[in-house]
Amino acid sequence: MQKTSSRLLALLSLLQTHRDWSGDDLAERLDVTSRTVRRDVDRLRELGYPITAFKGPSGGYRLEAGSQLPPLLFDDGQAVALAVALQVAATDTTIGEDATRALSTVRQVLPSRLRQRVDMLRITAVQPSENDDTSPGDPQILMDLSNAIHAHAELRFDYDQDHPAPAERPRRTEPHHLVTWRGRWYLIAWDLDRDDWRTFRVDRIRPRTPTGPRFTPRELPGGGVSAFITGRFRGTDGTTTDWPCHGEVVLNLPATAIAPFARDGIVEEVGPDRCRLTLGSWSWTGLAAAIGRFDTDIEVIGPPQLTAAFARLAARYAAAARITRPPEAPDTDASGSLET
Repeated sequence: MQKTSSRLLALLSLLQTHRDWSGDDLAERLDVTSRTVRRDVDRLRELGYPITAFKGPSGGYRLEAGSQLPPLLFDDGQAVALAVALQVAATDTTIGEDATRALSTVRQVLPSRLRQRVDMLRITAVQPSENDDTSPGDPQILMDLSNAIHAHAELRFDYDQDHPAPAERPRRTEPHHLVTWRGRWYLIAWDLDRDDWRTFRVDRIRPRTPTGPRFTPRELPGGGVSAFITGRFRGTDGTTTDWPCHGEVVLNLPATAIAPFARDGIVEEVGPDRCRLTLGSWSWTGLAAAIGRFDTDIEVIGPPQLTAAFARLAARYAAAARITRPPEAPDTDASGSLET
């Protein structure tokens, strides 16, 4: 039979995996009597775990959520996963400080064998420059938005934009999801005044209270949050994750030199020193500029909109060169690609 201390941990682990356990099932899993299970449950209650008993043929037990946080029990895999997740969260500008303190607390109670595994992982947070307008969000605002989302309650808020309209009215929305995208928090909501889906930066939101009436959640375009937010940031209406503008060119560089910098583009080898690049962007001018960062000759395969975009950029660059002549640019790297 297990020692009392190890048996209590085993019992606690079982209670945390399922909401309800019958007394007979617990006794069978722990290889003890039902009377021993009752005594062990009383010991866990004395330690602060809110365990309630319910009636039934053989009785049962349930681990409830308590008003205070009692000691938690994690197996090795869960403990390492929690520590790793906290290291990732520590890089967030909104909850980073709290995550760092939580990580320190978890690390202190890890066995040495697990602490060594966690310490081997190092995640470096790249802070925004002084000129970057990224500002940390308010954890309380995140909680307020989450509560409105969970309650399906209409939300009014003031929104600080780069170029706000004079005396703009508060936004009236049906909040649906909170997401993170490239280091920022965003609220996905149905804008009641504009009758369309919108994404709002959380650090620019100032909620008004109280919240409005309840609403029935709408179906998000694109089939899911991930597809919707990816599509929106690629310039689509959110129903597709694809870029609105696609082009195809041949570059006079080997595919191995282009592939590391092509991001989500498709690179095909045409010859030892030539490759075909298919790339997407939110606009034709943006696409031409993205392709132009490769320091090589470009042959446009299509479509005509991409050719026209190159012509517009060529005229702009030529005009800029006539206005001022900068010193000669340094040589690019051996591959001919600009560093990004």
